[in-house]
Amino acid sequence: MTQTSKLSTRTLVLGAILTALVFLLQYMGSFIRLGPFSISLVLIPIVIGAATCGTGIAAWLGLVFGFAVLISGDAAAFLAVTVPGTFVTVLSKGVLCGFFAALTYKAGLKAFAKLKNGRYLAVILAAIVCPIVNTGVFLICCSVFFMDTMIEWAAAADLGGNVVHYMIFVLVGVNFIAELVTNIILSPIVSRLIDIRNK
Repeated sequence: MTQTSKLSTRTLVLGAILTALVFLLQYMGSFIRLGPFSISLVLIPIVIGAATCGTGIAAWLGLVFGFAVLISGDAAAFLAVTVPGTFVTVLSKGVLCGFFAALTYKAGLKAFAKLKNGRYLAVILAAIVCPIVNTGVFLICCSVFFMDTMIEWAAAADLGGNVVHYMIFVLVGVNFIAELVTNIILSPIVSRLIDIRNK
């Protein structure tokens, strides 16, 4: 067996483990709620996959994350409005957050190649980009597929019809901050897992 084959097998095995972890954390995360939505603990294994397995596995983990969200019922309120729009929203934000986290990690490795803690800094950047893309794509898709619903929810929240304020500060604000802080705090663990994998 060649070295390339060994690395490919190792990557696939790690990808399979992370896939199972995504499902587990999405299920567990559905019990940890801030506001109307659960916190996406699954972004952590996506960042791990982005840093250890590359863009393909990271995008796959994001896709799995999307399906897990649909299965868990977290997207039920959106499914009641439009099924196609919900599928596009949930799956695209998952795939793109994994993909861009992996690209960011690769770019960070090159940018910080001469620094002693370069890999750690690359992991932090990936951990920051992942929830930003996840939330950003979600907000964009809400504007495209669910704007009428957003206006109704903003009115019901007694915000004087300020839908932008509702979407940013009520719909995703607390969740985004929680996901971002969690990812950054756990970055050292991700970095340590990369060291173990490389050994």
